[in-house]
Amino acid sequence: MAKQNLKDEINIAEGVEVTIEPTAIKVKGPNGELERRFYSPAIKISKKENTIIFEVKNAAKREKMMMKTTEAHIKNMIKGVTEGFEYTLKVCSGHFPMTVALEGREVIVKNFLGESIPRKSKIPEGADVQINGNDITVKSINKETAGQAAAKIEAITRMTNKDRRRFQDGIFITEKAGKKI
Repeated sequence: MAKQNLKDEINIAEGVEVTIEPTAIKVKGPNGELERRFYSPAIKISKKENTIIFEVKNAAKREKMMMKTTEAHIKNMIKGVTEGFEYTLKVCSGHFPMTVALEGREVIVKNFLGESIPRKSKIPEGADVQINGNDITVKSINKETAGQAAAKIEAITRMTNKDRRRFQDGIFITEKAGKKI
């Protein structure tokens, strides 16, 4: 494949301040501040007025992938500090009445499939969890933190050696960052 010069731009939303350092990018907005380290010598990132410009000279497939990945991360950072990310989980208990509670920075599931020992999961720093009946909401300005918190809560009720078609108890993600599953 022939090497090519690539150039791409991202518009910065109003009320968002972006600071570009040699190996890190800081995004500050109404909901908070995020910082992420990026290092790829082939990608030149610069800021002009309210746009972020990405440039790669003599780009092969790997450099193009790195540029697009970096763009996606920065877009998620901008969206996070303006709108935030929200994951929704549903508690489903058909065989045994399961109790889900929040104690400090831990989610505790009691009586899952009749077990006497409660199952626990720690909530990552930066994520906010709310339990309302059979609905659990995870919010964060960092998409990865929100996703990791939701995945950890879902993993508490992971079943092994059971037929998933028959035993459908558990906690399941129903909405990922605004997209229905």
